[in-house]
Amino acid sequence: MKSFKIEKILFGGLIFGIILAGCALSESEEDDALLDEQLVQVLTKNGERTLANFILPMSDDFSSIPQDPANPLTPDKVELGKLLFHETALATNPRHEVGRGTYSCATCHHAAAGFQAGRQQAISDGGSGWGKKGEGRTRNASYEIEDLDIQPIRSPTILNTAFQRITKWDGAFGAHGLNEGTEASWTPGTDAEMNRLGYDGLETQAIIGLTAHRMGNIESSIVASHPTYTELWNRVFPGEPVSVEKAGFAIAAYERTVFANQAPFQLWLRGETSAMSPDEKRGALVFFGETGCERMCHTGGPLNSVNYYALGVADMEGPEVYGDIPETLGRGGFLQDPEQYYMFKIPQLYNLKDSPYYGHGGMFRSIREVVEYYNEGVPARILPEGRIKRTFRPLEMTETEMDNLVLFLTESLYDADLKRYVPDSLPSGNCIPANDPVARVDLGCD
Repeated sequence: MKSFKIEKILFGGLIFGIILAGCALSESEEDDALLDEQLVQVLTKNGERTLANFILPMSDDFSSIPQDPANPLTPDKVELGKLLFHETALATNPRHEVGRGTYSCATCHHAAAGFQAGRQQAISDGGSGWGKKGEGRTRNASYEIEDLDIQPIRSPTILNTAFQRITKWDGAFGAHGLNEGTEASWTPGTDAEMNRLGYDGLETQAIIGLTAHRMGNIESSIVASHPTYTELWNRVFPGEPVSVEKAGFAIAAYERTVFANQAPFQLWLRGETSAMSPDEKRGALVFFGETGCERMCHTGGPLNSVNYYALGVADMEGPEVYGDIPETLGRGGFLQDPEQYYMFKIPQLYNLKDSPYYGHGGMFRSIREVVEYYNEGVPARILPEGRIKRTFRPLEMTETEMDNLVLFLTESLYDADLKRYVPDSLPSGNCIPANDPVARVDLGCD
């Protein structure tokens, strides 16, 4: 087994050693060691930065996890949030009684789908069934389409979101970062008004989400009555009554600890060179090298950036979509700025293969399709002249380069054990992550 460690990285130079087991290396092992060295050099820009730039924190290393100062992380708060995020008994305000106790935050952001939805358009209240990874969820026959709790855009993952000060595809939630100075867009009567509380995006979105997704009667829910919840609540928020705001704090605290930190690329960054195959390393060199994927958009631990670009990706449409989907205007819609219409956030890239829908509308159905789209550099959607990001252009990758890049995105960035972030059971005894009768059968709860 081979491994390397970075001894020192000095500004303007790189000092590193590769520690190899055994006295002699085969030709293939020498090639693999050379790939490791090349990848270190590319990632560190020959010593201008360290590999730590790309390492995700351990979930219990609170000192390394970005936090809202108003909502410091504690183990009990994270545990409470973990339960609340998955608790279907919080579904206390459904459109129809048959929906009571059947959905949770995790219904649209669940581990088996990489904490996204398992179908193109997520359904919480009004959904029925599950399948294996949420792909079998459909409309409950008791609900008209207009009664469904559905969204006109993909449900984004909660993976690695601790690094986002603002959230949503248009960045509408959060009072800080890029949203400082956007107070004029925090319109009374809209969800964005909640930014006036002064919290970061995760806290703001969790608070909004409980009410917007029909779980807002938390004061009279199981959280206020079940001994497990009341004991945990009193440890986390001593002397504080049960409230949507504090429940949102707990959920956001949990979300901040959900990292894909066991993916092969993460293991490689921490010194386990055998965690990635030679072709995966070649794919990483394509990603971090000439294509500009990292330089222009995807960087840092989550391989995203807090930027918004127009890349001509289509809105949500197709046979799996319920209702009439309005045109989504992205960042410009939130800011009421036509110059930023159709600009959407740069997503993180871990566990993509868990849910085969990519882009804000889910127009791509495989990672290969995404790579081919960016390689061709031809917008799928006609936008006003000058709106498409200037660097969106043909990348001229070879088939082999694309194969290796797809392999890196598919396998190297895949954490196979996201179930560690899911409770073994809920105080309510309900099924996770959906609890309607058909879903219970699909999930093996009955």
